[in-house]
Amino acid sequence: MNPSYAQNIITTPFKLVNSPYDEQNPVITPDRRALYFTLANHPQNINGKKDLGDIWISLLIGGQWTAPVHGGSVINDGSYNAIAGFSADGNQLFLVNHFGKNGNSASTQGFSISKRTDSGWSTPENISIPYFLNRSSRLTGMINDEGNVFIFSADSYNTRGVEDIYVSIKIDGQWKEPINLGSSINTSFQELTPSMSTDGKTIYFASNQQNGFGGFDIYQSTRLDDSWTLWSSPQNMQQPLNSEARELFYRPTKKLNLFTTTRNSDGYGDIRALIDSAQQTQSDTLIKISEVKHDLNSGRNKKVVITGKITNSKTGFGLSAKLSFKSDSLYSTTSSPDGAFQVTIPATKVYNIEVQSSHFVNLSERLDIHTFELKTLEMNFKLQPIEVGAVVNLKNILFYMGTTSLLEESYPELNVIVDFLKNNPKVEIQLDGHTDNRGDAKKNLVLSQQRVEKIKSYLVSKGISSKRIKGKGYGGTKPIATNDSEEARKLNRRVEFVILKD
Repeated sequence: MNPSYAQNIITTPFKLVNSPYDEQNPVITPDRRALYFTLANHPQNINGKKDLGDIWISLLIGGQWTAPVHGGSVINDGSYNAIAGFSADGNQLFLVNHFGKNGNSASTQGFSISKRTDSGWSTPENISIPYFLNRSSRLTGMINDEGNVFIFSADSYNTRGVEDIYVSIKIDGQWKEPINLGSSINTSFQELTPSMSTDGKTIYFASNQQNGFGGFDIYQSTRLDDSWTLWSSPQNMQQPLNSEARELFYRPTKKLNLFTTTRNSDGYGDIRALIDSAQQTQSDTLIKISEVKHDLNSGRNKKVVITGKITNSKTGFGLSAKLSFKSDSLYSTTSSPDGAFQVTIPATKVYNIEVQSSHFVNLSERLDIHTFELKTLEMNFKLQPIEVGAVVNLKNILFYMGTTSLLEESYPELNVIVDFLKNNPKVEIQLDGHTDNRGDAKKNLVLSQQRVEKIKSYLVSKGISSKRIKGKGYGGTKPIATNDSEEARKLNRRVEFVILKD
């Protein structure tokens, strides 16, 4: 790529979207008001931290993407879930997997289609493709907005490397056998996360082939005929898109190009956007606000129905708890003895959610919603019992990479700990800091201890006695998962507290 203008990587609009977990496969809806993406190993996924990836949703309000919410059990199951695309009118959602009955993972392969209804997305309909095979645990790719071209990466028949790129085309209402894009595209290395231009003539994909900048770089190639096997020589899309880190899931859209990268992200994928600097101004770092400004007056009377279940994180049993949704007004409900709850709230507000139950650690979440995209939400909460030895993972306490400086989004969870300790004056805790095993072990040990002291200092500054708080940094000496993959190392980088006295 040799543009005649400068290009910039944009990060700020995704501040609330990116997390310590692995963000993958970002796709914007045709009306540009919602961002669907896959989040790996999140504890709220269908299979919890072991889940390879569930679909989450963020909404665009005032030029900023909101804190994401889980996409619900209709479009997620226990397998790897991701979006392949949307129909042009936004009323059909293409998914990269088949769905089984009763929420179980399917034994067949292919993609599926969900349709928009008044109550949300419909149960996905499985679509079969002749001779479709993927031996990999994940399927990545894109279906065009006409719904007749599916380009994907898979470990399949006649694969040259670990994974190759294929295309299946729908002709006269029937999907045809996948075509390997050929040796111009596919190598003995990995080719992953393909997408294509609106006209279908240019493809974009990630590869770890030699002579790249980092682990995976983004490449582009132009189709030279209608066979889908004759292509121009793939071109590395160069910096600033590619780096010494791992770039994946490049997807071009109007005025910005989404992708994920591990640069400055503590080892896991974060969502970024590449835009032309000529289009960027102080008032439109992501999209011109005038193009996405919504008439809030039209949504004042709209509601969203939130349902879910509150459970004991130790036993899995449902429990009765009080939920408070706080904005400029307070909306409260109490879950039934089995943990189920339902609450209807205005849909154009930002809420701080608090979940409280006697003898359990309080839980706090932030929720931004807007009914242009969602009329229903499913939110499930797991509460940790207050008992000696209980370990509470503080998943939202984050530091700038390699430093003891807290990220701004850490303070809501820190304040939850303050409230918890004030409401339970006999409780004493130990803060534990952990890293993965990368880098110098002694430096990791020192850094983890310094981070623990930083957190303790904040709690003490809010009125908690220092005698009630112990702290220890363990570096990488106490992993909870292997360190042989990025997903596993991510689980090992954590801050926890242990209840010493209740």
